[in-house]
Amino acid sequence: MARRVALLALAILTAGLLGQARPTYDVVFLHGTVVDGSGAPRRRADVGVIGDRIGAIGDLGGAEARRVVDATGLVVAPGFIDMLGWSEMNILVDNRGVSKVTQGVTTEITGEGWTAAPVNANTLRDDSAQYAAWGLVVDWHDLDGYLRRLERSGTPFNLGTYVGATQVRKYVIGDVRRDPTPAELARMEALVDTAMRQGAMGLSTSLGYAPAVYARAPELVALARVAARYSGVYASHIRSEGPQIRQALAEAFRIGREANIPVEIWHLKLSGRRQWGQMGAILALFDSVRASGVRAWANSYPYTASANDLASIIPAWAHEGGKDSLVRRLRDPAIRARLRREMVRPPRTEGSSASESGGLGNVVVLAVLDSSLRRYQGRRITEIAAAEHQDPYAVLFDLIVADHANTGRATFTMSEADVRLAVSTPWLAVGSDFGARAPDGPLAAPGHPRGYGTFTRILGRYVREERALSLETAVRKMSGLAAERMGLRERGLLREGFFADLAVFDPNTVRDRATFETSTAISEGVRYVLVNGRFTLDEGRLTSARPGRALRGPGWRAP
Repeated sequence: MARRVALLALAILTAGLLGQARPTYDVVFLHGTVVDGSGAPRRRADVGVIGDRIGAIGDLGGAEARRVVDATGLVVAPGFIDMLGWSEMNILVDNRGVSKVTQGVTTEITGEGWTAAPVNANTLRDDSAQYAAWGLVVDWHDLDGYLRRLERSGTPFNLGTYVGATQVRKYVIGDVRRDPTPAELARMEALVDTAMRQGAMGLSTSLGYAPAVYARAPELVALARVAARYSGVYASHIRSEGPQIRQALAEAFRIGREANIPVEIWHLKLSGRRQWGQMGAILALFDSVRASGVRAWANSYPYTASANDLASIIPAWAHEGGKDSLVRRLRDPAIRARLRREMVRPPRTEGSSASESGGLGNVVVLAVLDSSLRRYQGRRITEIAAAEHQDPYAVLFDLIVADHANTGRATFTMSEADVRLAVSTPWLAVGSDFGARAPDGPLAAPGHPRGYGTFTRILGRYVREERALSLETAVRKMSGLAAERMGLRERGLLREGFFADLAVFDPNTVRDRATFETSTAISEGVRYVLVNGRFTLDEGRLTSARPGRALRGPGWRAP
């Protein structure tokens, strides 16, 4: 309330100095349909912006404004919040953020286990080739240094990040398959403590992949307790999204209970045909756990395929020591034979990445680092094998070796019915699970279409075409609900005095265009995007403005 009064007083003072009778707005959107992010019914209203804030919502037809936008037929909504974005490095390489801005994204939360900080030789080793290809120099060591670099570089959307349990594990003990010693765990806890004080949103894990999979629950509880001291969130890519999903969720809920910390499950899904149809039961499990006192939530994306590194399909034990060690093992015929046996008939204890792919016929090669391998992009492993008269597993192993474990992949493992149920569930937020990219420049490469179409796909396909959920519910999932869960103060809602993060779109034409065949096709229907009061998308065209800010979590205190 105090901030709103101060904002109004400033506007009145400004108007008085200019000899005007009422506030002067920087921008006024006239005659739009306001969907405010709270879930409340839509209403006709004008929205005025002063500086980086929303100055007024109501009848502003006679207001003085530097610019007036006729929003007739358009929805004026809070900018969308991507709950898992992966742009922390991408945005330093290409700060246009094309794929996100054109969907109406104004804020991204990032950091799935691997995070931008803390950084040392251990954490940089496996990614050095990719950074070199991008021309990216990592010139920071801690989270404060990264966030300062982000602000210097400029970003078209706001960005906040977790501190990754994988990151601090690699920092302290590397890619080894063992528990940390008490001294090592204490050092990991200290790194989490520092990151939380420097602005991390909480602690994150990526337990489906090595070396994260090597961490056991007691280690994660200890780290989560540190994040909890600063009112952080525990976010997780759980150990299994297939046959063992209930056990994986139970572990996440245990961590939340023992550390007394809210839990956010990333990209909730059911991988593998045997699990199809169980989404309703999984959602009911969340309801039951919340009734017991655990603050447990989730997010999802609207696609039946997942995406990650091609190498992640290899069983976890073969990753110990990092990429160099994995590639060396894959050159050994005896180890290849063992891996093939385990992947065809995986042990019951095997992690999700190897056992839930559903066969190599479901695996599509995405971006490669080595340009000589680009002929494989967009093709299924079995398709490549048939064309080259090879065994599919030999193709898989050879490709990982040739690209030094830097290849991307998509895997078709989910049912549309389960995806649709998750998308239509009001308490599930939305995360694209993909970094900002552009159709041209250093980040122009085949990828998952979710990178260009997650938010517009929900608005076009699931709201307008299938009516799986209302427009008000969809906007809330993508804005107010996400802001509430992440503790983003004065964002996520259209309220006077709140930050002017806006997405203005045509509800009759908004849609995703990206597919696996044309994965960089830009979405349609989003007309204007404002971040902190400045246009990043204007009449459907990108601007040169980079008004995004580094968002720091609840443990940070301004100097």
